[in-house]
Amino acid sequence: MLWRRERDGDVHSKPFRVGRAGEYNARSKCISQYASGGKRRGDCHAHRSGAPGPPRAREKETVMGEPIRILISSCLLGEKVRYDGGHRREGFLVETLGRFVEWVPVCPEVDCGLPTPREAMRLVGNPAAPRLVTSRGGVDHTERMSGWARKKLKELKSLGLCGYICKKDSPSSGMERVKVYGDTGPPARVGAGVFTRAFMEHFPLVPVEEEGRMNDPVLREMFIEKVFILRRFRDLLAAGKTRGGLVAFHTDHKLLLLSHGRKCYAEMGRLVAGAKGLSLSALYDRYQHLLMEALSARPTEKKCADVLLHMTGHVRKVLTADEKQELLEVISRYRQKLIPLIVPVTLIAHYVRKYRAPYLERQVFLNPHPVELLLRNHV
Repeated sequence: MLWRRERDGDVHSKPFRVGRAGEYNARSKCISQYASGGKRRGDCHAHRSGAPGPPRAREKETVMGEPIRILISSCLLGEKVRYDGGHRREGFLVETLGRFVEWVPVCPEVDCGLPTPREAMRLVGNPAAPRLVTSRGGVDHTERMSGWARKKLKELKSLGLCGYICKKDSPSSGMERVKVYGDTGPPARVGAGVFTRAFMEHFPLVPVEEEGRMNDPVLREMFIEKVFILRRFRDLLAAGKTRGGLVAFHTDHKLLLLSHGRKCYAEMGRLVAGAKGLSLSALYDRYQHLLMEALSARPTEKKCADVLLHMTGHVRKVLTADEKQELLEVISRYRQKLIPLIVPVTLIAHYVRKYRAPYLERQVFLNPHPVELLLRNHV
């Protein structure tokens, strides 16, 4: 079942597609041109001129492509499926992120046949392979949960999931640091929920995050950024594997990758440069692994400031002395953690548009996700 939210009579079940240079709008089809290796984003002027700004919740998707589907613990959407009959509704997920994605709700305990309310459960035994048992009665539900999970994972494969947000501390859904009880002593926070552990083993490249960790603004942005970029990469695959298409994709994401660190950025550059030496299958598989590894590295003010200075170098010859000075001052303040990233990004994006810098115009770093999410507005 796919979860849809109604507002003012509209049903919002689909996100907005990825358009030019990371823009999210209802008209651009430029992503499909990656496959040919011929057209580049700069060739899509017909879609860019007059294109709308960031989408509003009532807009409708009108372009081809799969929606951004995210698996999510049902209780986080407000469904009363917890062991005590309650929920853990997360407003940001439902009201804000939900405007741009399609939720696929899951409650392993209810979906495997357990009632609501029910006796609480916990993990016991070997942390590497714990048992799922009820807290008071000691009823073992491990086989029931494992059997259901195997079937569920097969069903999910066809949905092309781009992420999974799970309930922290849950013995069935927690991602990490779930309590595992031994015969004696206090429980150790070393486990993962039975279903989520199976999910991560089955889909190792799909981003997974807990709702608790998403209260950290950096971790929240990293997860959502990975989700949207994975969707772009999936669109690239759907359009057909070509070396030229991968070169174009990599070029568009260069500065975003650099903001996460130079190690994977350099390795990915070498991979793309030597693309002719690999089969398309091996090339794309290796690139996707490196892509998700690169995006897992935590960006810092220093890394992002270095990227902003690199971008400044592309327009320094056309900026006036006052414009250059202002831009450098804003970047310096961001590096010192005095202002959020959105400030220097907005300023440099203004100069990119004003002075027509084609290479920078196509950079996803300037707009990797919808601005309504406010992911770059923190200090």
